[in-house]
Amino acid sequence: MDQPTISARRSLKRKLEQEFHEDRDDRKFPATETEAEADKSCQDLARDIQAQVDILNSSLSSLEADRAAAKRAVHFLSQLAKNEELVNLIVSCGAVPALVMHLQAPPPLRGESSLIPYEHEVEKGSAFTLGLIAVKPEHQQLIVDSGALFHLVELLKRHKSSGNSRAVNGVIRKAADAITNLAHENNVIKTRVRIEGGIPPLVELLECVDVKIQRAAAGALRTLAFKNDENKNQIVECNALPTLILMLQSEDTTIHYEAVGVIGNLVHSSPNIKKEVLLAGALQPVIGLLSCSCSESQREAALLLGQFAAADSDCKVHIVQRGAVRPLIDMLDSPDAQLKEMSTFALGRLAQETHNQAGIAHNGGIMPLLKLLESKNGSLQHNAAFALYGLADNEDNVAELVKVGGVQKLQDGEFIVQATKDCVEKTLKRLEEKIHGRVLKLLLYLMRVAEKSVQRQIALALAHLCASDDRKAIFLDNHGLELLLGLLESGNQRQQHAGAVALYKLATKTTSISLLDAAPLSPTPQVYLGEQYVNNSTLADVTFLVEGKRFYAHRICLLASSDAFRAMFDGGYRERDAKDVEIPNIRWDVFELMMRFIYTGSVDVDIEIAQDLLKAADQYLLEGLKRLCECTIAQDISVENVSLMYELSEGFNARSLMEACILFIFEQFDKMSSKPWCSDLIQNILPEVQNYFIKALTKPSKLT
Repeated sequence: MDQPTISARRSLKRKLEQEFHEDRDDRKFPATETEAEADKSCQDLARDIQAQVDILNSSLSSLEADRAAAKRAVHFLSQLAKNEELVNLIVSCGAVPALVMHLQAPPPLRGESSLIPYEHEVEKGSAFTLGLIAVKPEHQQLIVDSGALFHLVELLKRHKSSGNSRAVNGVIRKAADAITNLAHENNVIKTRVRIEGGIPPLVELLECVDVKIQRAAAGALRTLAFKNDENKNQIVECNALPTLILMLQSEDTTIHYEAVGVIGNLVHSSPNIKKEVLLAGALQPVIGLLSCSCSESQREAALLLGQFAAADSDCKVHIVQRGAVRPLIDMLDSPDAQLKEMSTFALGRLAQETHNQAGIAHNGGIMPLLKLLESKNGSLQHNAAFALYGLADNEDNVAELVKVGGVQKLQDGEFIVQATKDCVEKTLKRLEEKIHGRVLKLLLYLMRVAEKSVQRQIALALAHLCASDDRKAIFLDNHGLELLLGLLESGNQRQQHAGAVALYKLATKTTSISLLDAAPLSPTPQVYLGEQYVNNSTLADVTFLVEGKRFYAHRICLLASSDAFRAMFDGGYRERDAKDVEIPNIRWDVFELMMRFIYTGSVDVDIEIAQDLLKAADQYLLEGLKRLCECTIAQDISVENVSLMYELSEGFNARSLMEACILFIFEQFDKMSSKPWCSDLIQNILPEVQNYFIKALTKPSKLT
């Protein structure tokens, strides 16, 4: 099972929106303007930006006037940088090096007090603005190359020497946020942060009394740990785990959300760290987050439990024992698609253990998982299918899956990716392998005593999945056939379709559908005179008059061909002694083809002549020829003509053609059901359908 994508991680956009609300001012920009006005406005704005950059470049000093000017310039740039469309313009005016320069405190004036005006505030604004610029990945490296990381890491350490003032806390928080934005999806910069010594102070800040700093530090560590093994190892070596696990139990939503995110990134693809996290006591706090009020923390906790329950883990049972199953199942009904995706991921991993499989089913997990197979979200659909695959491995779950229509949902689902289709196919195969012994006995018991809807679901599933040796017991002895036929009569199109599909499956698995294979042997050995004697006067001893023309024949050949000719020539009919026998109701080409079959034992039957030839073969009891005709006619069955074909089979006792029509109706029921005459046709064929299956199930080696 692949690791799912975490699209729920806090986005930079949302992070900056939070910052915006903390630092917003009343600056307004025009809502609309002409193209010319826009050009002029852009030029004016570029001049304004350049002016502020020039101020920054000339004001790195401890003079109060310079500090005040720098503070105003940084504030101006930060407000513009909140508009992502203006970031490139800000960068092009050289703002990045100027802002980086002001991340450090200026040297104190000689002979003056060590107090610096607006201490921490200019640095805070610079870090905040650089964080906004870093939202655009193309500017991340420029900021780092300008030397920002060294200064940002130094800002993280200010709490050691400057106390716990609001100003100090603000600059530390903005520095941590800037590091987060710089390192976002940039593994080179993540590594640079470690090299610059950024990880140890961030870990220390997790214990800060200011919750905003805790949150910012955890957010930075979360980003730095994502897909960077060296960073993960250093975070753990700095003893971050005990504090992170305490943060999981915080009542502050933002704290436990960031903490569980850090732990999730540490654990991902790192079996050794996963063991350390579990040894540090993370399991129960993570399970506790499944029931918290924050859907984002729930989502991260579910993902983390899925990681804990990986194939190399022995804690699957512990997770279930500690109460994870019920909240995970509750999440399956959430309107949050990502929350459902994570819970199905966790349940899928947990469902790879036998006792967990029974527990998940017992807690009501089957129905919501089946419902999620209908999702249009490919990852969610696949996770649900994988979880059901696990549940199907336990015999205790098979009957429940069948009872609630799980087999039909698996068969009829529209699955988005091939991996899901393969998983569903394996699940159906797994169920098929389980339907024997006590599982089958339970299903047969329920098929007798349960509600009618459940009985029908069982009959439908067994038609697809039961073993050949069990079909007679299921469908005749325990009335499964009656249940399937009842679906055809239900009047509910969906039920009719399910019944038709099941009957078609049962027919194809029970009988040979080849009409030729089904042809009966002649009761007596055939005598074939050969092609050369067809309509040949040599040794002919009977003449047929067909459409006024003579057709020469030989009694010995006719007598051996069918009971009809034996009765004609050996019985008390007038044809017995007649030399010329009139054939009033058969065309010459049809009669000639019939006689060719009698003389040779085979003939090519063209569809244009097949129905007339079938009528002649039925009249003269030529069963082999009838089957050839039925076979040809069956190839021509269509939705438009199947009703007429069925009537034809009834009129001439063409059993094979009748059965071919029945099978066609079942196979093409979706197309058939829209026809106005379909209901009448279904009612008409039901007695024959029942006879067909009684014979097939009683003697499965024969079609008739």
